[in-house]
Amino acid sequence: MLASMEAVRRLMDLRHRGRAEDLPAVLAAAAPLLDAEAATVLLVDYGQVALHPLRGTTVDTATTLTVEGTPAGRAFVTAEQQWLDGKLWLPLLHGAERLGVLELQVKEYPPASTRHDLEVIAALVAELIASRRFYGDAVEHTRRRLPMQLPAEIIWNQLPPLTFAVDGTMVSAVLEPCYEVGGDAFDYAANGDLLHVALFDTVGHGISASALTTLTLNTYRNARRSGLSLIDTCRSIDKWIHAQYPGAFVTALIAELDMPTGAYRRISAGHPAELFLREGRMLPQLPTPNTLPLGLGHMLRRPPQVIEAQLQPADALVFYTDGITEARDESGTLFGVDRLGDFMLEALRAGTPAPEAMRRLIHTIVSYENGELRDDATAAMLQWRRHALEDLG
Repeated sequence: MLASMEAVRRLMDLRHRGRAEDLPAVLAAAAPLLDAEAATVLLVDYGQVALHPLRGTTVDTATTLTVEGTPAGRAFVTAEQQWLDGKLWLPLLHGAERLGVLELQVKEYPPASTRHDLEVIAALVAELIASRRFYGDAVEHTRRRLPMQLPAEIIWNQLPPLTFAVDGTMVSAVLEPCYEVGGDAFDYAANGDLLHVALFDTVGHGISASALTTLTLNTYRNARRSGLSLIDTCRSIDKWIHAQYPGAFVTALIAELDMPTGAYRRISAGHPAELFLREGRMLPQLPTPNTLPLGLGHMLRRPPQVIEAQLQPADALVFYTDGITEARDESGTLFGVDRLGDFMLEALRAGTPAPEAMRRLIHTIVSYENGELRDDATAAMLQWRRHALEDLG
């Protein structure tokens, strides 16, 4: 049996004193306790293209590995252990958020009991990365492959993790260009049985757009945390945008999902309708828009309209900004809603997990525009199934 508890104790010391950049040295010292010659943290970059050794790593064998075509990448993509030629890769998951992988160099493939202990170690490492990342810049230095523009810095610091799951319900999102995005944003929160999800697309670009997006996100959170209804949430955001940025506007989808029942309610403020996917087909779009873009509501006397729909288990909703559907290839052909729907349906048929479907989607969009996006492109996927307790009942 591994001396894994001693390894746990050494790692746990970082919870109270230590930085993310101290983790590689602690892992290197703890590796023999895990029957490993080396232990290395590899974090995924912002573009989700490659896995990079955490800043502070001094192991000679540590190297950057691509997500595509490597065992480490498969561990990241599938969230399952991978083994090849004396190396074991375990996914680093913070909740449902994919951070990277833990690479262990071992003499032989560990037995099942040992692999279970190593999974616990990997989970602890992921928690330490998530909790220590805010006390220094090692994680950011590792994940950034290009200089991040200030508008993108502002937006990324506002956003929740890209992926969240509770019971069988999952939300996963992507943003691109990840080092320059300034006008798009998403948010979510699970409060009791209610899941709140929102996607915003701010007019303009650069620092002014990121400032407006910051106001929008925080006004949305303030309204949500104050217990306001969807209608009053829209009114609150609309009021503050009009007061602080006269003439500016933000399109938005603001939604609520009752997780035990699948009852879905939303308002589209001048935003494209979400894709509604069920059993391998795309259902008719829900009515949109239901009010003017946020910031222009004073031009309309009637209140926003709430649209309701009943989800069935395994239904998926795909939110997106126009940077996705209005991406153009060399001939000027739009990517379009139909192509987006086909892409997502194929991902669902293949059983691709939502985070991986989103990663592949954004890479497809970037490739479609030959690596040069004309606009921010953001998408989020919401998959629903009943609570586990409901299923057992």
